[in-house]
Formats: sequence, structure tokens, C-alpha cells
Amino acid sequence: MALLFFWGSALAIAVRTARSGDLAAVDAVLARAYPRLAKPDYPPSVLVTALPLISRAQPSLLASGTYYVAEDDAGQIVGAGGWTKDRASSELGHIRHVATDDRMTRQGVARAVMTRVFETAQSAGIAHLLCYATRTAVPFYEAMGFATVGSMEMTLQPGIVFPAIRMERLLD
Repeated sequence: MALLFFWGSALAIAVRTARSGDLAAVDAVLARAYPRLAKPDYPPSVLVTALPLISRAQPSLLASGTYYVAEDDAGQIVGAGGWTKDRASSELGHIRHVATDDRMTRQGVARAVMTRVFETAQSAGIAHLLCYATRTAVPFYEAMGFATVGSMEMTLQPGIVFPAIRMERLLD
């Protein structure tokens, strides 16, 4: 298992491949992050239906081998995210379920995860990454080199849509 270490303001962050045993910890990060961080950017009517669906870890992602967790220097999971290959194009990857514990934002956690994503996606032959970002995350993804393509709505379940921003980035 390869670990990458990053040092933020005063925080050492280790990024490793997620394991199925990380499900509860990733769930906890998502359950804290999405409600608090998305609140300024979405009306309550959207959040009440979408949060129960987007604030849960996906076991298939944790088992994919391309989903990562960020641990602080105490070994606590404080962020997660990853990528998957597109079904139709071997050079296209999709950014998947990136989140940082709301108590740890702006400390390099998501940047460390995305650095790992870029490295592993590129080494797997991915040339282009696509992201469906929350409105809240757009400035972060822009800082990571993504460009906005336009607004979109993701259908989470029949009758439940979530406004998002389609973004893309080429890998060098």
C-alpha cells in the first residue's frame, strides 16, 4: 500500500487507497461535510431531498482501487475522493465523491487527495478528467486546474435532482 504524505499549514496528511473497513469513517466525513458546507449554496428544499443520498459512502467506490482517504497525523480519516474510468472512453476519468471534513477545510486535505487522483489517473492512461462539482466546490476545483463547462442537474433518484457544475481538466 503506497502512502503519500503532504504537509499543510500545521498538519501532516497521509493519503492511501481506501479499504472496505473505511466505510463508517468516510460516511462520517460525508455526513459532516455536505450539510454544513453546501448550506450557503443550496436552498433547504434541495438539501432536504439530496443530502440523504449524497452524504453516504459508496461501497463500490471504496473497493474500486481508485478511491482514496486522507488521514491526519492521528490516523483519523479527514477527507476522501477518487476517480473512475469512463465506460466508453479509456482516456476519460470521472472525479468521484471528494469531500473534506468540514472542520479541516483549507488545510490541504482535498488538495492532497486530488494530487493522488491526478497521479494515479495519469499513470492509468487517463488524459481528461470530468467532474460534477457542487456549487460550493467550484473555487476549489478551479484552483486545481479544472475549467467550468456549464451548469447541470444530476438525477439522484426519480424525482430528485441536484444542481451541479460540470467541470473538466486535461492531465499533462
